[in-house]
Amino acid sequence: MAADDIGLGFIGLSGPGSWAGRAHVPALKLVPGYEIRALATSRPESAAEAAQAHGVPLFFHDPALLVKRPEVDLVVVAVRVPYHLELVRAALDHGKMVYCEWPLGNGREEAEQMAALAQEKAVPAFVGLQGHASPTIRYIRDLVASGRIGEVISSTFTASAGAWGATIEPRLVYGLDRSNGVSMLTVQFGHAIDGFCWCLGEFRELSATLATRFPVVRRTDTGEEVAKTIDDQIAISGILENGAVASVHYRSGSSQVANFFWEINGSMGDLVITGESGRLQYGDFRIRGTAASGGLEDLPVPESYRIVSGSSPSDMFYTLAHAYALMRSDIKLGTDHVPSFADALVRHRMLEAIERSAQTGTRQSYL
Repeated sequence: MAADDIGLGFIGLSGPGSWAGRAHVPALKLVPGYEIRALATSRPESAAEAAQAHGVPLFFHDPALLVKRPEVDLVVVAVRVPYHLELVRAALDHGKMVYCEWPLGNGREEAEQMAALAQEKAVPAFVGLQGHASPTIRYIRDLVASGRIGEVISSTFTASAGAWGATIEPRLVYGLDRSNGVSMLTVQFGHAIDGFCWCLGEFRELSATLATRFPVVRRTDTGEEVAKTIDDQIAISGILENGAVASVHYRSGSSQVANFFWEINGSMGDLVITGESGRLQYGDFRIRGTAASGGLEDLPVPESYRIVSGSSPSDMFYTLAHAYALMRSDIKLGTDHVPSFADALVRHRMLEAIERSAQTGTRQSYL
């Protein structure tokens, strides 16, 4: 432990199967400057077991006790979305910095409340849109900003979620009910479109089509058939802030042809990004750009973008480790790398505009 370590208090760090256990803990082992000092789970027994498993000195079954501890500088909220508002509010009310997993709230209204409270308390509040930390996405954004392809004229983006199709994993079953705030639209698509917009800019206006093509799905563990009320096909088109025309199709399941294809057409050339996974915030993607001699040339991500060593892009915690490294810089040096609650609110407003467009058949704006 160093004197300037940031003390973390985890709400939701339970067994090894939890997202915090599978991703946050391995990520933090690669990033100096943090110490997990406390955790809270829903039961005293699970809190004690998790504390022993992860070597955490303080453990509670009541999050209200965790947020009061002076040892905790930053509260990590890694529980189901319906509990985010209550837990984030408690942490902010005690003047704690917060990192909350995405989606920030169960809908735009909750996100607005949390963003307003974070602004009122004037403490750093981060959201888990970790694609902003991806070396690949950061490089794509810089390529576009550098003018390598000139002015962006248009862009086409097609990707597969890898889930939410004809079958459903047990851990995703609760996301079949849109009232829980977790769905293909809010999670997988939310991450993907956030990376898209971070690189190319927000939509000035958009039109959307949403559909449920698998209304009944089969659980992979029991074979039981379960009703699905969420959308599993998402298509939007519109005009970006710079006037570029954009088309995005995000679909459930996997494709035998291409699970990820992103073309960015510029006035001086093109970028083509391909990959095996439609989850833009994870892993590496192949980037090619128009060559001076014509055709496409590979544009490998420079090593300078890979600021965390000890893991590979195939590790599920790879991007999250980069997010923690950048977040420490934001806290200690005043940089602005990791998305804030205000950024999350923009994305929630966009998702609401997409649903409104699909329901009304009209073009929508959200900025």
